[in-house]
Amino acid sequence: MTSGSGGTETSGSGDIVRTLHLLWDTGPRRSRGPKPGLTLDRIVEAAVRIADTEGLEAVSMRRLSTELGTGTMSLYRYVPGKGELLDLMLDRVQRPGDDTSAFGDDWRSALEALGRESLALYQRHPWLLQVNQSRPVLGPSAIDGMEKVISQIKPMGLSDPELVSVVIMIDAYVIGAARSQLYTQEAERRTGLTDAEFWAAQGPVLEKVMAGGRYPVMAALSAEAFGPDFDHFTFGLERILDGLEALVEHRGGR
Repeated sequence: MTSGSGGTETSGSGDIVRTLHLLWDTGPRRSRGPKPGLTLDRIVEAAVRIADTEGLEAVSMRRLSTELGTGTMSLYRYVPGKGELLDLMLDRVQRPGDDTSAFGDDWRSALEALGRESLALYQRHPWLLQVNQSRPVLGPSAIDGMEKVISQIKPMGLSDPELVSVVIMIDAYVIGAARSQLYTQEAERRTGLTDAEFWAAQGPVLEKVMAGGRYPVMAALSAEAFGPDFDHFTFGLERILDGLEALVEHRGGR
């Protein structure tokens, strides 16, 4: 249930009908010929593995053929091209688990679990942040996930568009948090400086600036104000849930 904006790739950029047939296994089946050495599942799993380890830009039909030890043209028997493959990859990594216990038994705990699971998804597959999913192709994983979440938050008593908006709201918040985390990691990798080292390098100059009296409010902040120990993700997520809880109480929901 991701909906990242911007990025280097766009979901739904391939043949949408063919992609849906592949996602839902509704396309024509081969009735004759030898048993194929490849499967669509193997191809998609290999593509996800490459994206996880080398980045989304490394995924190509040629790279996949090398990974799977087969000819590039053999892959086209299973998937038409990169656009369709991307949608299959998105559906694969978004496949919800069977265990719903983490979602609790009320809408608030369900949304909190959704937020944390989504953040973990982006951390496992950072390339998701490179994909514009404003036009998602709805495969089994996407619809299974929405079914699970919507069924848990129905008691909020909101209208159907509002329920969908709640899911979008949580996802948008998580995307921002995940992107900030990724950017921090990328900055450390590119510069060779840890986050602590980066801020420590600015310390002497900033101390002089703050001592000059131009920024009294900033100067009065505690040492912990910008410390690494505060859980900004949890704080923000809980404030969103507080706002939704106030709305639910106003509407008379549960």
